[in-house]
Amino acid sequence: MKAWEIGERQGSADSLRLVERPEPEPAPGEALVRIRASALNYRDHMIINLIDSAPKTAGRIPLSDGAGEVVAVGEGVDSVRPGDRVMVSFFTGWLDGPLRPSHFGTDLGGGRDGTLAELALFPAASLVAVPDSLSDEEAACLPCAALTAWVSLVEFGRMKAGDTVLLLGTGGVSIFGLQFARMMGADAVVTSSSDEKLARARALGATHGINYVRDPAWGRTVAGKTGGADLIIETGGAATLAQSIEAAAFNARIALIGMLGGVGIESDPLALIWKNLHLKGILVGSRRSLEEMTKAIAQNGLRSVIDRRFPFAEAPAAYRHLAAGAHVGKVVISHDTAQA
Repeated sequence: MKAWEIGERQGSADSLRLVERPEPEPAPGEALVRIRASALNYRDHMIINLIDSAPKTAGRIPLSDGAGEVVAVGEGVDSVRPGDRVMVSFFTGWLDGPLRPSHFGTDLGGGRDGTLAELALFPAASLVAVPDSLSDEEAACLPCAALTAWVSLVEFGRMKAGDTVLLLGTGGVSIFGLQFARMMGADAVVTSSSDEKLARARALGATHGINYVRDPAWGRTVAGKTGGADLIIETGGAATLAQSIEAAAFNARIALIGMLGGVGIESDPLALIWKNLHLKGILVGSRRSLEEMTKAIAQNGLRSVIDRRFPFAEAPAAYRHLAAGAHVGKVVISHDTAQA
């Protein structure tokens, strides 16, 4: 089978190498999946470019997100069978309950081989059925970005109709957050440095769009326009947390999910105390949460927003497109088109 690996000289997408590997066979408890589509996350860019990340073992297959078809199962597997369309959980070992140290090392594309291959082995218990309403490409977008937004807004945030949700940027997590907000009757405010991206966010249902380059005090603007955001998905980290706190309503919930603006956060803790804010780190979610979210997506007819699709043979180009930051929504690699 063909697979992309991370090479010895890491630091850019050029370190990816296309190789031939023996076709794997499922052990007891495992399922062999023919991957039809993979999706990129900013984490994948960080890994390949060594951004706040140690080099990965050479030969690691990258990417955490993928969907496809079960082609074989190992002994004792009855939860899936050949022919089933499935997606795989980000942490293959985190099935339910709270995140624990033992779940680390089961993260796809980091602790274990990921989805950028024609075939991949996974614990059968980590797989979730793909609803008929979604294509493989759309399903491949769900396990990391969509689930992070779902856990942030629904499980932690307890989002309800009439809430105001603040979303920073137009990447995968923020766009799924916008879709979930509209699905549940909440208002969404989106920030971006691009007026074109803000126009696309409004077309997807955003109530307000704020260009943070022209409005450096955007936190105060959000508070003025909305009375304060009830829920915030904070992706910027050091560069944006102070403004997010400024934008927050009293008793708001802030889900800290990324560090696009750097690490080393310096913020006045009195601002958190004064507004009685809830600040929580979110690291994707469990298989149970993925299944519950997927059912809600199917029932409400939500479809993944895909910015651009790349063929399997052009995987490095997909990485470069993500790194350029021009996308709205998800960047997808289709394994069924123009394979090398």
